[in-house]
Amino acid sequence: MSKGSGKFIVGALIGAAAGAVAGLLFAPRKGSETRKIVKDKAKEITEKGKDVAAQKIEAVKEAVEKVKDDVLK
Repeated sequence: MSKGSGKFIVGALIGAAAGAVAGLLFAPRKGSETRKIVKDKAKEITEKGKDVAAQKIEAVKEAVEKVKDDVLK
């Protein structure tokens, strides 16, 4: 993954979070319903963030392994 795509993913996650918050603030719901929705969305965004982080970690591990193999040849 290139640096540009990583920034895009982070931007997309931030945009999704901002959109979700704006939607919740303007939705005519009871407070308890809104809190549950916020909790669920926060959990969803956290999971997506963990997935992105895991992908980045895997990409770094692969890059390090490739460099290591190139150096040891």
